[in-house]
Amino acid sequence: MDESFAEGFAADWIGSWNAHDLDRVLSHYADDLEMSSPVIVHLAGEPSGKLCGKAAVRAYWGRALALIPNLKFDLIAVLLGVDSITLLYVGAHGRLAAEVFHFGSDRKVTKAFAHYVGCAA
Repeated sequence: MDESFAEGFAADWIGSWNAHDLDRVLSHYADDLEMSSPVIVHLAGEPSGKLCGKAAVRAYWGRALALIPNLKFDLIAVLLGVDSITLLYVGAHGRLAAEVFHFGSDRKVTKAFAHYVGCAA
């Protein structure tokens, strides 16, 4: 993982969310992505906290954007791994969040893991 790609990904990912542009957000993800988040349990009613596939994630995030019309993310840091990036940011309701993104060879996100301080829902 190189810093240039990571910084570019972070800037566009944050910008996409802040624009509430779901298609642009999803353009970063592989069709068969796996998403894990404690919010999935509450918002999507999925006890495992996991969703598979872009269609399932689109429905989940579409609902989240409808429920939080003033959603805005503020990036704090971009952390680099081998084939992964972690974004540390302030998210919904002013809570600290970290998302870990694993990338395939095409630089699309194949797995994403969301973590939150305090209550996630």
